[in-house]
Amino acid sequence: MERIDFDQPLVVDGAMATELEKLGVKTDTELWSAMALIHDPQAVVAVHKRYFEVGANVAITDSYQANVPAFEAAGLTPAEGRRLITESVKLAQQARDTYLAATKTKRPLWIAGSVGPYGAYLADGSEYTGNYQLSRQQYQNFHRERMQLLAAAGVDLFAFETQPNFEEAKALVALLENEFSTLPAWVSFSVDQQGRLCDGTSLSKAVAYFEDHPQVVAIGVNCTAMTNIEKRVKTVATVTTKPIVVYPNNGDTYDPASKTWQVNPAAPTFSELVPKWLAAGASLIGGCCRTTPEDIQQVAKVMLKH
Repeated sequence: MERIDFDQPLVVDGAMATELEKLGVKTDTELWSAMALIHDPQAVVAVHKRYFEVGANVAITDSYQANVPAFEAAGLTPAEGRRLITESVKLAQQARDTYLAATKTKRPLWIAGSVGPYGAYLADGSEYTGNYQLSRQQYQNFHRERMQLLAAAGVDLFAFETQPNFEEAKALVALLENEFSTLPAWVSFSVDQQGRLCDGTSLSKAVAYFEDHPQVVAIGVNCTAMTNIEKRVKTVATVTTKPIVVYPNNGDTYDPASKTWQVNPAAPTFSELVPKWLAAGASLIGGCCRTTPEDIQQVAKVMLKH
């Protein structure tokens, strides 16, 4: 865990599905961006590499919606599903190796293994509601195999991201501590416009719970509106000493029923808002849904000045 220096500002990458769509990958299915693992893995490499090129320090694997039950539901065998989850790490590593060979950069580059919530597997927008209840053991049984595969493939840390459900987040961290003692993780919550976790839990309560869990090396929010970030960072900063991670959407609005986006032409830019997030206390900053390499380049340019 000492290998990753979170005391310096780090640039997290941006959206995967948005860039895959530009490369012709169909993502409006229950597997979402994980479709590319099946049909066009080199497109995943290309997206990761592009984010490294514009200044990202952290690549998040294309495994948010990748889990063995989801692949089985899509008609694959369990063995094929396991291979694809492993492949999500190998593709990010390939992009990193290619970028390093071409640039000889000294910039730290990390691979974060994406662990999306159980709600993402439901593929009904539940990551935006947290409206599901499993036991701690059921949550852990669901997440264990994907985490084992990501760890074995060589991720540098886990990204427990878009977490809407406090009980699930607690189960994930307990699983991390009990079975993955050598790997750190960040925890990033899915929150509403009022700043609560989507299941109604106070953000302050959720963040404070993880303060005494040393394997949780950063904590924050993602997959929310850009204009929601500054207030949330200030809230998080009052109850934790950990580095704060934020990666919002680009301002467009998602309809989980139709799996489509409504463009917001009045959305602010990262160049405008990142200085405010840094001032509020954020130190790991990137983008989530609908963000682009151009957005992450803006993040990197601002953070280079700090």
